[in-house]
Amino acid sequence: MLLVLLQVTVMTYNLRFDTVNDGVNRWEARKEHVAALIRHEQPHFLGTQEGLRHQLDYLLGELPGYAFVGVGRDDGADAGEFSALFYDSTRVELLPGSARTRWMSQSPDVPSKSWDAALPRVVTFATFRIRATGDTLHVFNTHFDHVGQQAREESAKLLMRWMSDVARNQPFVLMGDFNVTETNPVYEILTTSPGALRDAFRVSEHPHVGPTFTFEGFEVRNSPDARRIDYVFVPESVRVTHHAILSTFRDGRYPSDHLPVVARIVS
Repeated sequence: MLLVLLQVTVMTYNLRFDTVNDGVNRWEARKEHVAALIRHEQPHFLGTQEGLRHQLDYLLGELPGYAFVGVGRDDGADAGEFSALFYDSTRVELLPGSARTRWMSQSPDVPSKSWDAALPRVVTFATFRIRATGDTLHVFNTHFDHVGQQAREESAKLLMRWMSDVARNQPFVLMGDFNVTETNPVYEILTTSPGALRDAFRVSEHPHVGPTFTFEGFEVRNSPDARRIDYVFVPESVRVTHHAILSTFRDGRYPSDHLPVVARIVS
């Protein structure tokens, strides 16, 4: 009997929130490129960061079959940035009652921030059934603070506990913009704590494709200070077969100030 293992594609992408301060890089000028890139990759799951409600609604209109879960971090409804979790409803089924958003704070069930965080930060997660196989996968998407080191470290500790409580030794994936490089203690917490995660970039069975950074700004500059701060993490039980950082651009500009990360996983 031939055992068929289904590859699931996950993608994390900081969309950059819509602001007039971005001038020629404002959302209106680049939204079609963002949507086209996502359609090309056809991920089962897409974790976005920074997207405002109207940006997410635009993507819904451009991505047939997709839906998303998540709430705005400012009010727990529609206000502020989302760490939204999109999923292709034709290939995966959201399990009823499993979708949640929690705040990375000492009051995680209400809009809040703690420690030295500059802004409220959230994780959105849900449990899905893969239609082709019936397998279950827990998916987490987050965005850590860009200023507070203590907040980032405490967020990592919270996430490790929450993922353990939710997944309970079942397959899961964590993705997002962590605002740290590999040399930061946050990365160590995620990859060496009990139940340690594996960086998909490091454990992919096929060689990584694309640049080794995920943040450079909108302009294609080959900048020496470009850095990898967006990740896909998996537990020991999940294989990573492919990993890529997508550097597609038009007229010398990326569609966002972050590059999307794509991984194919098998559990």
